[in-house]
Amino acid sequence: MLDTLVTTAAGALSATAGVLVGGIVTRRAQDRQWTRDQQLAAYQAMFSHYAKFTMELRRAHADQRRYDYDWGEWSAALMRVSLVAPSQVAAEMDNFGRAISSFLDQVERGERNPLRDPLSSEEFEQARQAPAQAQVKLVNAIRRSLGSGHKGLPFGMGG
Repeated sequence: MLDTLVTTAAGALSATAGVLVGGIVTRRAQDRQWTRDQQLAAYQAMFSHYAKFTMELRRAHADQRRYDYDWGEWSAALMRVSLVAPSQVAAEMDNFGRAISSFLDQVERGERNPLRDPLSSEEFEQARQAPAQAQVKLVNAIRRSLGSGHKGLPFGMGG
């Protein structure tokens, strides 16, 4: 009778431990998936805004007209990234932000603006080179942070 009781108790403890360990493992996997989903959403929003304001500025210079862009949305997108990005991505995001700021100094904030002195298509592309290079580094840092064998890209897309 004691053997049966010990065997039953051991089986119950093993089953309980298995359920607890399984719950912990499942919870961690769900947390990782949630974090990854949040990161991807933040990155997508940030790159979407980057592409939008770059295209808007390009068109404004080409058409020698004013442009309208909600810089608050860009700032909000950056804040969302800062909440979820791992440190190596955040460091590349900072470099990207500095390149964007320099780009905006050349095409939007300085003497060369779409109304007074628009840039030619070639000049605009030249001004966009630093952000384009920083974008490739940022995208590659994001790809590495997502794991699963994501290889870096030698070129940029969009923007």
